[in-house]
Amino acid sequence: MLHEHLKNYNIILASKSPRRQKFLADLGLDFTITTKEVEEVYPKNLQGSEITDYLAKLKSAPFKKLKNNDIVVTSDTIVWLDNKAIGKPKNREEAIKTLQKLSGKTHQVYTSVFIKSIEKEILFNDCTSVFFNELTLGEIIFYVEKFKPFDKAGGYGIQDWIGLIGIQKIEGSFYNVMGFPVYKFYREMTKF
Repeated sequence: MLHEHLKNYNIILASKSPRRQKFLADLGLDFTITTKEVEEVYPKNLQGSEITDYLAKLKSAPFKKLKNNDIVVTSDTIVWLDNKAIGKPKNREEAIKTLQKLSGKTHQVYTSVFIKSIEKEILFNDCTSVFFNELTLGEIIFYVEKFKPFDKAGGYGIQDWIGLIGIQKIEGSFYNVMGFPVYKFYREMTKF
């Protein structure tokens, strides 16, 4: 349905995330993947969705020469715990420490999406609260070593084993926790 609506557009997904790529494919969209390196640094006074809004828009900045039918899609996700942003862990030790911090607590996952064409710019975000059970150190180490969640904000994937055994409940969109609020994206893309 969305494919037919956007058939005259060239959709460019500026993301290396295999999950975001799969979501666009699952929506039936034809798209290309073009990523450009951007230093993901944001002003320290930003909070929650302000951070992801800023970074999603920043990732679109290198796409300056758009054609009439181009649509660029950029996105950013963070885990927010105790008024601090948690990004992707750099290594095994950092992933373990991050999951120990999340264990037994509730955190928020913020994802922002920026859609840019010659005609318009659309920025939106979503927030999901995630309630973690208490995790043992053994469970955390098993997960990190088996699933290597180094490309995921907060060091975990809700769709992975840790989600099955460690997440008690969520309030909000499941797909937002995976890094893309698909239902909002679908609605916004129907406006083109």
